[in-house]
Amino acid sequence: MTTRSTRSTTRRLPSIVAAACLTPFAATSLPAQVPTSTGPAAAASPQSSALRSSAPPPTYATALRDAGIPADRSAVVIRPLDPGGVALAENAAQTMSPASTMKLVTTWAALNLLGPAYTWRTEAHAIGPIADGVLNGQLVFRGSGDPTLVIENLWLLVQRIRAMGLREIRGDVVLDRSAFEPMAHDPEDFDGAGDRAYNAGPDALLVNFKALSFEFVPDPQTGVAYVVATPQLAGMKLAPTVPGSNGSCGDWRATLRGNVSDPLAPVFRGSYPLSCGTRSWHVNALEPTLYFAAVFRALWENSGGSWTGRIREGTLPSSARLIAWRESRPLAEVIRDINKFSNNVMARQLFLTIGAESGGRPANTARAAQAVRTFLAGRGQPMPELVLDNGSGLSRSERIAPAHLAAMLVDAWGSPLMPELMSSLPIMGVDGTTRTRRAASGAAHVKTGMLNDVRAIAGYLIADSGRRYVIVAIINHPSARGAQRAHDALLDWLRRNG
Repeated sequence: MTTRSTRSTTRRLPSIVAAACLTPFAATSLPAQVPTSTGPAAAASPQSSALRSSAPPPTYATALRDAGIPADRSAVVIRPLDPGGVALAENAAQTMSPASTMKLVTTWAALNLLGPAYTWRTEAHAIGPIADGVLNGQLVFRGSGDPTLVIENLWLLVQRIRAMGLREIRGDVVLDRSAFEPMAHDPEDFDGAGDRAYNAGPDALLVNFKALSFEFVPDPQTGVAYVVATPQLAGMKLAPTVPGSNGSCGDWRATLRGNVSDPLAPVFRGSYPLSCGTRSWHVNALEPTLYFAAVFRALWENSGGSWTGRIREGTLPSSARLIAWRESRPLAEVIRDINKFSNNVMARQLFLTIGAESGGRPANTARAAQAVRTFLAGRGQPMPELVLDNGSGLSRSERIAPAHLAAMLVDAWGSPLMPELMSSLPIMGVDGTTRTRRAASGAAHVKTGMLNDVRAIAGYLIADSGRRYVIVAIINHPSARGAQRAHDALLDWLRRNG
């Protein structure tokens, strides 16, 4: 997770998609001492004990010391993928919070258990007769947990329903979310920022990450900033402009004095600094059923349809007939959004999908975690210390040993599915969450992890020698925020000396 821009130089995500990736430095409340694996966990780490090398490079040790991080709160594993390479293992058997590098475990398991061509399907069913374009009955949407059902894709599904000749719904719109087990989710629970898009909970019929974006577009000639809401919500009352102001951009949200507690009636009482250029304010909007109703009604009516019923939850009866559906992009493409842009909401959807397909529906966290554990053990990668909460790393409880994460990446390297996993990782200095980092630029595919007390990197690097490596480095300490320089020094050292 990262607070940097999630826009890539090679591919741009919709701003709402990117918003679900952005995680400020959320407190992880790590224990005062990072526990060290003993007993079965340590015994299950032959990979770490087999590695021998000199100490970490002086540049890395110096950067740790400058950041106030004790050496025993940092772990490093470097494993060569070619003969003759260097190897390194320091504190590799510690059980640590991996932050978003946990997404590697989720996406690697998904590629194997679901297959790279796996797709999610969102269906629209009719209950009741359709005559002269009028449905005298219910329209039922059944979700399968599609993490890519953004507003554009729901619009396409609406167009397909309209193309069937349906123009009027004289009945309820029913939402079938039964693919996932109902889960209590408090968006405030993780870091108290429940209005942030990344804190949206999983949902078998999640639309647009349940997010709303207010875009502010300055017009210096008129001295105002136009306010554009995406998506449009039926019933929303929004002033089209806010006053502009001079001066530096600074804390532009505070200057706006916005109140978005009611997303259908947002209020901005301040002004927008015109020097900011175009900026977006992303909000975790409404509860899921009301959000779907507001989005669907706006799309349906803008497409020339009418609807006189209400929205409600339900399950699809056997008497319903399928009238339209939408297939997602294949998994191999979806994991690029998850890993390159560290999308927490998409990772949670994928984690539960593993549970649904491997352990039966409705999916829950326990089934998903068991499916991942069973998969890893079947690959000869038992991880007794592994703790899976939601599969995204946006968690205070998820844990893994760096040696096991590295061993998994080594195993993945020898798999026919390696190209799919590799291509999903950010390229240092090029795209995704590492776009602005210059260490080992262009030479490493590395997933980053970032929480208040955590900094982590995990992935693959090709050294100047041509040798290829797996590298995993994790820091768990209250001063981890200042540790990026240490990881960058490690990457640069391996590139030059590997």
